[in-house]
Amino acid sequence: MKALKHNFIHKIKHWEYWPVYLVYFPSFLLWIGFAIKFRSITFFKYANPGIKNGGLFGDSKFEIYQLLPPYLYPKTCLIKVDEAIDFQKIIIKNSFNFPLYVKPDVGLRGIGVQKVFSVNDLHIYHQNNNQNNFLVQESIDFPNEIGLFYCRKPHEINGKVTGITVKKFLTIEGNGEDNMEVLLNKVPRFRMQIPKLKDQINLSEVLKKGEKRCLVPYGNHNRGTEFLDGKHHITPKLEQTFDEILKKVPGFYFGRLDIRFNSFEELEQGINFSIIEINGVKSEPTHIYDAKHSFFYGQKEIFKHQMLMFDIIKINLTKSL
Repeated sequence: MKALKHNFIHKIKHWEYWPVYLVYFPSFLLWIGFAIKFRSITFFKYANPGIKNGGLFGDSKFEIYQLLPPYLYPKTCLIKVDEAIDFQKIIIKNSFNFPLYVKPDVGLRGIGVQKVFSVNDLHIYHQNNNQNNFLVQESIDFPNEIGLFYCRKPHEINGKVTGITVKKFLTIEGNGEDNMEVLLNKVPRFRMQIPKLKDQINLSEVLKKGEKRCLVPYGNHNRGTEFLDGKHHITPKLEQTFDEILKKVPGFYFGRLDIRFNSFEELEQGINFSIIEINGVKSEPTHIYDAKHSFFYGQKEIFKHQMLMFDIIKINLTKSL
């Protein structure tokens, strides 16, 4: 009970944990204005005509991957729940090596993402998610991950990188005395993940002094990853590299890429990286969740991106008439 009380207080004091509906309520009012302006309640689909519903809902991750050249994203296999499934054959056919990642084909905020280590793990995941299609994806070894927000107005030649989120995974460092649960309890962000981690990891283990261990290798805020504002990493070369890539993606103008990479220097050159996911209209400028930013800064950034989306929709609607 004491831990629950501390977690509740921490969430109240740090707006990055506030409910989505509260953070985005002002934007909901803005969207009502958009619907009136465009005389359509489905105006959002014109932000990214190449993606189902513009990427707001119901969009298939696998279908979006197909818009990219295969070398830009991890090797991925779609598992359809209405088809016979032989995971051993799937592993052999795709030359997969464990560990692998599995995630819903239609998902949100990293919910349902899991690392699996065997065919049996795949069967268990399938049994627990037998109503939805999901993806089996190779593990990418690059150590770093960012969220890169990209916008391009259809009448302009070049797009812009409008935000970068550096993702700091849930990693603890041993002191040779305390077990992992004790170490997690010392950091409020980590403490909130203990109930989930207890079912996956032996938290009674004591790490050696100085030993670091990443407990959650997913770049999702609700899995304990810290989001840091990485705007200082936006350079003309980085913008040029991703502008050249994304202008070739049909019907994509607005959204966030989740990218695994080796170093920012190589990322600028367009080498040693993999696009883990592309999100459309539902994308958040996640750099706002850096703890140094205020709620009002977050609202300013959200509105800025919503108005960029408005301009893109207006142009695409005009072109479609």
